[in-house]
Amino acid sequence: MRPTDIKTLIGVGRPAIAASGAFAVFATSRPDLAADRAVGQLWRVELPVGSPRRLTRGVADRAPHLSPDDATIAFLRADDKGRTQVFVVASSGGEPVQVTDQPGGVTALAFSPDGARLAFTARVPEPGRYGTVEGRDAAAEPPRRITGIRWHANGLGYLDRPAQLFVVDVPSTDAEPFYAPAPSLETPEKRVVAEPATQLTHGETSWSGVVWTADGSEVLSVPDVIETARRDLRDRVVAVAVDSGEQREMLSSSENLSVATVDVAPDGAVFVLANDVGDEGIDFVAPGVALFIIEADGPRPLTDPETVDLGEVGSHLSFDGDDVLVQDRTRGRLRLLRVTRDGRVEQVLGGDLEVNGHAVARGRVVASVASPESSGELVVSEGSEVRALTAFGQAARAAGIVVPVEHEIVGREGYPVHGWVAVPEGEGPFPVILQIHGGPYASYGVHLFDETQVLVDAGYAVVYSNPRGSAGYGRSHGRSIRRRMGTLDFFDVMDFFDGVVGADPRLDADRVGVMGGSYGGYMTAWIIAHEHRFAAAIVERGFLDPAAFPGSSDIGSFFGEEYVGTDPALVAAQSPMAVVDQVATPTLVLHSELDYRCPLDQATRYYAALKRNGVEAEMLVFPGEDHELTRAGRPQHRVQRFDAVLEWWNRHLPVG
Repeated sequence: MRPTDIKTLIGVGRPAIAASGAFAVFATSRPDLAADRAVGQLWRVELPVGSPRRLTRGVADRAPHLSPDDATIAFLRADDKGRTQVFVVASSGGEPVQVTDQPGGVTALAFSPDGARLAFTARVPEPGRYGTVEGRDAAAEPPRRITGIRWHANGLGYLDRPAQLFVVDVPSTDAEPFYAPAPSLETPEKRVVAEPATQLTHGETSWSGVVWTADGSEVLSVPDVIETARRDLRDRVVAVAVDSGEQREMLSSSENLSVATVDVAPDGAVFVLANDVGDEGIDFVAPGVALFIIEADGPRPLTDPETVDLGEVGSHLSFDGDDVLVQDRTRGRLRLLRVTRDGRVEQVLGGDLEVNGHAVARGRVVASVASPESSGELVVSEGSEVRALTAFGQAARAAGIVVPVEHEIVGREGYPVHGWVAVPEGEGPFPVILQIHGGPYASYGVHLFDETQVLVDAGYAVVYSNPRGSAGYGRSHGRSIRRRMGTLDFFDVMDFFDGVVGADPRLDADRVGVMGGSYGGYMTAWIIAHEHRFAAAIVERGFLDPAAFPGSSDIGSFFGEEYVGTDPALVAAQSPMAVVDQVATPTLVLHSELDYRCPLDQATRYYAALKRNGVEAEMLVFPGEDHELTRAGRPQHRVQRFDAVLEWWNRHLPVG
């Protein structure tokens, strides 16, 4: 796979299944180099053996939801001003109808139980900001008054556009189209949509997620009060009446839970995916995300957060009778589990795959999955039979991929370290690149990974593992590096690397490089301050100066406090900046201009220190990109980044 082959990486989003189980709808997404953006549409496939057909022709249609009668699909699409809106289309296909006209864009949606209304969340900008006044750009806006400890977020910017709750009637998909009126003094910019939406919430509180109660009288959501004097990860679940806006609390913050997902079973039972953040409300290290059912006397856990990890980004619930389907992250896989209300757990889908989305009806399960040979496919499961309904991975396989080989190495003190090695075809010996993932509570998995494949195509063997601190190996594995980053995780990374390189004559131990992003950037910078065997390094979007993180990062108010502590000596003992004077390895620093997770000054201060010390160093800064460049950045930027990475390795670690 070469850099431009990222265009073959087709992802499949969370599917929706008809209540009858007769068909499913889903969205795809892929990087398009010509359009320089992600593109994708909605598809429909008949079950259990149909061929998928494209339903819509938008640029980036996503998040399909089926009405209870299976006749209508509601989904998200950008309008002609680039703002995300709700559209509806007949489930058999046709011309979509625009439903909303929200200046700040829609973020989530859900059909009412009777299918007559849609609830949604949409960002509401303060008047005079974000283009709400024609001809007034951001530089002319009034100053922002900030009184809390949070004011920005990666990928969003300032938080002065809280997401509010709305409801709107669902228009008929075969109604007369709506036309924008000619400009007039009275309505110079007004657009006509099917029905005006009713706003249920107001003020500075931002609302996350929307789901209807079973009787259709309320919607459930999680409020986030931004203007707080201290970061608190404890959440509430609130029910908002759709007719009056009256609010009642379903889950109190006194339960010390941070809520990732709320959903309602067909019988009205309320479930959440959540983790305990402790009495102080900020303990998020290796969060033990579990499934809870909310009962009259409070939430009751149904899964064990110490051993079952339901915290993968995008995790959600689907209901099969009284049972709940959830995604469990384990040893680089994401398997689908069935959980009963008395806490029994069994596997529905497993093996060498990652389940990224799922839906179920009448015992028939559809799931979007990634595998070592595909970024995304839709599969259907009934009983013990699993059948692929798509073949989107063919394009990537035609471009050329290598399936990594799994290993487990016993490290120092007898601790097992799990990971993979990807090796080019041939006898070698090949130069070796050590890759390190972000997080730290994240993991490498079995899905087709362009970062590895591009390096292997260029002639490099790639070694990567999930050291202590990673997700998918139990909470104790994830929490073991709390207040001691750069110790056990450093040992595991190096022990796995030494173990697999030493055991395979195709891997050249004398020609090695190291690279990583985010926490992987932290670990790369830490390694080259303590190990001098690497020909070169790439430090990307790194957490490099913990002392400077508070007040600059969007998670700075709690991340460092929990991971490296607050004692200056303890922080310094875990800081790459504190040992930057020990670095002699040629280093390429990669960063994004709008990265608010690991802000740009993390990179610039580290780079400046390298230059001051006479280390061979270069820095590449991508305009307009944030922390998600390698996963969701502009396709042209992603290719340019790959080109820079390969040029750096060719210069310092040539294959020949």
